[in-house]
Amino acid sequence: MAWCETSMPKRWLLGVVLLLMASCVVPGRSNHEQAGALGLGRPATADDIRAWNIDANPSGEGLPVGQGTAAGGAAVYASKCARCHGPTGVEGPMDRLVGGRDTLASTSPVKTVGSYWPYATTLYDYIYRAMPFDAPQSLTVDEVYAVTAWLLHENGITEADTVIDARTLPQIPMPNRHGFVPDPRPDVPGP
Repeated sequence: MAWCETSMPKRWLLGVVLLLMASCVVPGRSNHEQAGALGLGRPATADDIRAWNIDANPSGEGLPVGQGTAAGGAAVYASKCARCHGPTGVEGPMDRLVGGRDTLASTSPVKTVGSYWPYATTLYDYIYRAMPFDAPQSLTVDEVYAVTAWLLHENGITEADTVIDARTLPQIPMPNRHGFVPDPRPDVPGP
């Protein structure tokens, strides 16, 4: 009896949901046409798509025009990043960003920009899209390049006067660039 008491309402609810879903399908119309017929959504404009197309890949494709240096990045970091990552990128309370070189094979690996990340462009991409945590995408392009320059310098990867921009960033060799291995499974696309 317990099975019937608990399953009947679930079956009834599932039936109602399926009926509602079926009533939303208009035969012979594409999903786009159906959305319009139901008054849901609208076609994405070129501006809509451009606003979401903000990623940068390892080759540098997607990096915007702008630039920054470690000196400029120190000020941006102090005002917008240090409260979460500490004054020098080591103290936290959130992820450590500096140090950790040569620790990955140890019993206490420290994954930071300088020890773990394989591409310098990923640093720009992540900061631009997701930081600061409480105000993502609030940094200007130049601020992101500057913070990226500061973090690369603090990790001993670039010199203090290195100008970071869309041309120079993809050329920076990261210490762990070859620490990742391709997925050998045949069903996983390769590089």
